[in-house]
Amino acid sequence: MCLIGINRPERRNALDTVTYVQLGEALQAADDDVGVRAIVLTGEGGHFTAGNDLADFQRLKDADAVPGIGFLRILATVSKPVVAAVEGYAIGIGTTLLLHCDLAYAGRSSKFRLPFVGLGLCPEGASTYLLPRLAGSKVAANLLFFGEPFLADTAREIGLLNEVVEDGTALERAIERAEALARLPVQALATTKRLLVEQQRDKVGQIMDAEEKDFLRCCAGQEAQTAFSSFFAKK
Repeated sequence: MCLIGINRPERRNALDTVTYVQLGEALQAADDDVGVRAIVLTGEGGHFTAGNDLADFQRLKDADAVPGIGFLRILATVSKPVVAAVEGYAIGIGTTLLLHCDLAYAGRSSKFRLPFVGLGLCPEGASTYLLPRLAGSKVAANLLFFGEPFLADTAREIGLLNEVVEDGTALERAIERAEALARLPVQALATTKRLLVEQQRDKVGQIMDAEEKDFLRCCAGQEAQTAFSSFFAKK
């Protein structure tokens, strides 16, 4: 088992370009390591992730790629099972990345949110495709349009989580399940994951590409730039 932690606790694990690269490299290394049977993804310091660092979003105005999408592409295509352990905030990409994890466990007080539209942005990570398939089109539209926060019980009800546990025990539960995965027959597990994922892999990749183009267009637009300026003015 390989444990990968998002480690920017001073920023509630907000993700920037460097962190995305590090996470992607760690995921790929774990997937390439024959000694690793399962991967656990968690956040350090009491939060999973507060989402993308908005300072990075401001710099995307003239960019040709969204840094987090490369990480999500790796997460969506690794061959080994990925288990997420969520505590505290799971905002933006902190919620959408769960769509690409095989199993996910969260502390009862964890808070989830998809605030893209309110920031003048569109969703990413193939969430406009995967979330309606998981939760239904009406639920997905409500979550993505309004960006209102929701708790772990709701996340479990709509299929983002396998189980809600007591606060502070999500990592323990995720490791327990990852260790159980590691005891299963290797080839049978790998084949089962491949069969689960490959039927929609090409479609997910296409949707990610389309969302990324629109995301960059939104980032450069007045609505997003105004939202970013307002956010930093309040700080």
